[in-house]
Amino acid sequence: MIDVMLTLFALVIVGYVAGKFGYLGGDFDRQLSRLVINITCPALILSSAMTGELPDRRYILPLLLISIVTYAALAAVAFLLPRYLTKQRTDEGAIGFALMFGNVGFMGYPVVASIFGHEAVFYAAVLNVVNTFTVFTIGTMLITGRSEVEGGRFQKKVLYSTPMLSAYLTMLIVALRIDGIPVFVSQSLTMLGNITVPAALIIIGSSMSQLPWRAMLGNTTVYVTSLLRLVVLPVGVFYLCRALGFSDLVVSINTVVIAMPVATYGTILCLKYEKDTSLMTEVTFITTLLSMLTIPALVELLAL
Repeated sequence: MIDVMLTLFALVIVGYVAGKFGYLGGDFDRQLSRLVINITCPALILSSAMTGELPDRRYILPLLLISIVTYAALAAVAFLLPRYLTKQRTDEGAIGFALMFGNVGFMGYPVVASIFGHEAVFYAAVLNVVNTFTVFTIGTMLITGRSEVEGGRFQKKVLYSTPMLSAYLTMLIVALRIDGIPVFVSQSLTMLGNITVPAALIIIGSSMSQLPWRAMLGNTTVYVTSLLRLVVLPVGVFYLCRALGFSDLVVSINTVVIAMPVATYGTILCLKYEKDTSLMTEVTFITTLLSMLTIPALVELLAL
């Protein structure tokens, strides 16, 4: 697992160096991010049900259920705990978002695939359905500080975005046990999906290269929030879901997904709603860096 994380971190370093030397950054990063989110990541999700053995369809409903339970618990933490972590009321929303949402799309899929195998990307994608829905509802409420979501109503387009559509289609393929998909389709999707891991990690490194030095140092609030996001909450979710009787595989994959560093959507939403991005940027950077140590440690816990 340490070798896996070092490999992933090496790609982050490549992105950082490339960003510092001007090969990446700005519009290129934004366009590459759009390519990953809307094309290569959906291809990765679809290919998880088209190569080798089909994932077990019996896990679909338990995964959806455990995800709902998990994000209900995290939402309670996100709304109640931040007031005790900062004296700045304006920072409470950013802290709540950081506690609730991990970087599933960019780091969750690569890490899950590395730990549990390529077919486990499908399971992570099922978990991400609830994650994506709550990011653009509860997440927006946390960032804006009000109960309005895009003018008082949820934007339905989130439900049929490319990543969500690929998750729905993949669940359908697994649920109906659709096999015999033409090789040129499955191999094309596999090749396209393979771009996701290096591209996503390089983008993360490039985004880090744009941060001021102050953001790399952090402060007490940032480190306490990071400890909660990377260690306390994943461990709490692990024991909660195990106590509720979910299977070991479902609990393990869900825990690893929850243990990801802060979702990059946080910074995107701060920019969109014209909120200060400094705290969100700092905690995103620190959690991404520390996750290289905490994720292997968490995997050791899961193995006990």
